[in-house]
Amino acid sequence: MDFEAWWLIFVPLLFGLGWLAARFDIKQMLSETRNLPDSYFKGLNFLLNEEPDRAIDAFVEVAKLDSETTELHFALGSLFRRRGEMERAIRVHQSLLFRSDLPVAQREHAQHELAQDYLKAGMLDRAEEAFAVLKETSFALPALRALIRIYESEHDWGRAIEAVDSLRKLVDEPVPQLVHYYCEQAQAALALKPTADVHAAQKALTQAVHAAQAAQVAPGSPSLVRVAMIRAGIAGSLQDGVAKRQHLESILKQSPEFAGLIAQDLLASYIASGEAVAGLALLLAHYEQYPSLDLFNVVFRAMRAQQSAASAWSFARNSLQNHPSLLGLDRFLEAELAQAEQEGKGAEPTQVAVPGADLALLRTLINRHTQRLDRYVCRSCGFQARRYYWQCPGCNAWETYKPRRLEEIE
Repeated sequence: MDFEAWWLIFVPLLFGLGWLAARFDIKQMLSETRNLPDSYFKGLNFLLNEEPDRAIDAFVEVAKLDSETTELHFALGSLFRRRGEMERAIRVHQSLLFRSDLPVAQREHAQHELAQDYLKAGMLDRAEEAFAVLKETSFALPALRALIRIYESEHDWGRAIEAVDSLRKLVDEPVPQLVHYYCEQAQAALALKPTADVHAAQKALTQAVHAAQAAQVAPGSPSLVRVAMIRAGIAGSLQDGVAKRQHLESILKQSPEFAGLIAQDLLASYIASGEAVAGLALLLAHYEQYPSLDLFNVVFRAMRAQQSAASAWSFARNSLQNHPSLLGLDRFLEAELAQAEQEGKGAEPTQVAVPGADLALLRTLINRHTQRLDRYVCRSCGFQARRYYWQCPGCNAWETYKPRRLEEIE
């Protein structure tokens, strides 16, 4: 192909245009740099020298000198919140909201940041108001999730349910803790004085089951165990022993690890119907398959009462051999001492498990070591408690407690 020399004219022309563009960019950059306050460069220097406190002070000065630096305001506010300086974080985000020229998107952002400040500061009433403003904005999802946490902490289960309903209209995600919200409502209705509202409790439990189905909660899950336990309690209050037993036995079948929580009530229902032997046999058979300390305690005491000290001790000895446990031994000694106290008040004497032994001294020594083991523990935050919780008092997470004592899961 023939080469035409006149094309060479474009080479210096293109070079010149590139040179002019580069000079223009450099001039613009230098101009913008000159407009930046000295505090900005001081702040960068402090950051490079790993002096965060002095860097923050410098950037605060920049924010004071130039109110247009909204992104710097957001960065400072978030930094203050992470450092726990909540008053300063709140002031930074409030100053943004006071600006009349702030665009809508940035105003919503500032409102969300301020709501998070209030929440972390423990100012739940203000946090609730701030998040409520965001329900119809681009921050609706995080706002609703935060409102749910707030309503949980306030035990306002009705509003928590409403917030979950609003959340599910925006995003299709399961909310399994909704089952517990209805259970909380049921228990609140049963706790009313002077008369429990059984009808309201039963209605709440029906809604709990529907919520479990919608969230595809697996049969035998802790939330459904709780529903069955509350229904058993209602049946007991209505003198419906058959229904009570059915609910409790359903827990044994579907959630065998929860037997320790309901064993005493189940045994009591058998005793009330004159079937104490059958009740003990059921629990003993369950213990052989699913041993636990709480169930051991119920079975041992029942054998002590229904059969003899010798049979109870034989059961305890075999159990402790198969499943060595200081807590199990402590429970055994506690029952023996309780029996001795009853005999001292005129009850018929029975055979002592260890003749001549100072059971009180032995139990005192063992009990000192079992105090820290006789607890349930949260798998999320490690919070320990003597009673079983459906929601951890430490981190507010749901279903993080196993129905087993600390010694059993270590």
